[in-house]
Amino acid sequence: MFDYSARPELLKGRVILVTGAGRGIGAAAAKTYAAHGATVLLLGKTEANLGEVYDHIEAAGQPQPVVIPFNLETALPHQYDELAVMIEKAFGRLDGLLHNASIIGPRTPLEQLSGEQFMQVMQVNVNAMFMLTRAMLPLLKLSQDASVVFTSSSVGRKGRAHWGAYGVSKFATEGLMQTLADELEDVAAVRANSINPGGTRTSMRAQAYPGENPMDRPAPEDIMPVYLYLMGPDSAGVSGQAFDAQ
Repeated sequence: MFDYSARPELLKGRVILVTGAGRGIGAAAAKTYAAHGATVLLLGKTEANLGEVYDHIEAAGQPQPVVIPFNLETALPHQYDELAVMIEKAFGRLDGLLHNASIIGPRTPLEQLSGEQFMQVMQVNVNAMFMLTRAMLPLLKLSQDASVVFTSSSVGRKGRAHWGAYGVSKFATEGLMQTLADELEDVAAVRANSINPGGTRTSMRAQAYPGENPMDRPAPEDIMPVYLYLMGPDSAGVSGQAFDAQ
C-alpha cells in the first residue's frame, strides 16, 4: 500500500468535488475527505446512493456535503458550465477534483466491439472527464492550492488484450493528466496526477473478474492514503505523476 499517514484536519476548509461518489472508491474517498475536514460535493447519477453517502457524513458530524445528481453519459456541454456557476456561487472556488466515475464496457477483442459500445465508454471515461475538467479549471485556479486527481488503471499504462474501450480510455486519461499538468506548471497553483487503484473490492472489479473471491482484494477504504496525499497540501508541487494505490 502507498505509505502515507494523514493528519486529522488535513483537508480542513477545502471544497472537493468527487465524481462517482455514490459507491465504491468514490464513496470511500468522499467519506475519507469529509472525515479529514473537507466539504465534499457528491456527484453521481444515482441520487439514492449519493443520499446514503450524504447521510453517513452528516451522521458523523463532518462538514455538510452537497448532493449533485449528474449523468456524465448524457450531460450536455452547457450543463457543465451551469454546474461551475452553481459551485462558484456557493463556495467561490474549488480546491480539489477527483475524477473517479468510469464504466468498464464489454471485455472483448476490439474486433468484436461495436462502435456504439466504444463511444459509450469514451463518453463517460474521457469526454465527460474533459468537459468537467475544463468547466472546473477557472474555479480551481481561484484556490491557493488545488489538486486534480484522475483515476487510471494498469491497462491504461500498458495495453492488454480484451480490455477494449476501457483500456483505451485509461490511456486517454493518462494523456489528459499529463497534458494538463504540463500546461499548468508555473502558471497556476493547480496540480494534476493520476492514481491506479489496483484490484479493489468493488462492483466494477466483480464485473471484470466474476470468478474472483472479492475478499482477496482490499476494500476501497484500505487504498485511501494516496487519495489523501494527492488531495492535501503535502503533495504541493507534485504534478504530472502516475501513482499506484497498492
